[in-house]
Amino acid sequence: MDPNQSSPSAKPNHLTLTAISAKNGVSTIERWQLQSPFATASEAGVSGVSFAQLGKTSAASYAVIPPHYESPPHHAPQLQYVCFLTGEAVITIPETGQSATIKGGRHDLIIAADTKDVSRVGHITTYPNGEETVAISMPFADGKVPEHVVLEDGAV
Repeated sequence: MDPNQSSPSAKPNHLTLTAISAKNGVSTIERWQLQSPFATASEAGVSGVSFAQLGKTSAASYAVIPPHYESPPHHAPQLQYVCFLTGEAVITIPETGQSATIKGGRHDLIIAADTKDVSRVGHITTYPNGEETVAISMPFADGKVPEHVVLEDGAV
């Protein structure tokens, strides 16, 4: 599904994204819609540009992941956004087989929220391409995920 495609319960002009969350101790892949709507800028230089507030983040990091890298099962180290700038990541939930493919570029922003306090096993991330994947991780400054609505529960 296109990350910005609306589902029947989606509100127009709200950012939707893939989230790795957890229910009953098992990681899950969901489609979330953030509650903060897009706004239109009126400042010189960006007048007419749509933007969505993502909330406060802290200690962002930039990672270069080698081609064909495969992670063992792991948890999100903290509640965070992950933005894939290039490459491709395949996220799989080992306990359920759910998976999501994230391609670096326009629809590349996810939320990783399956920390070890809510998920027993976590998720596996593989990078199948023959190129490096570049990602930026941005932990939430207050340790809380943004206000959201779950639009879909399951593979996306």
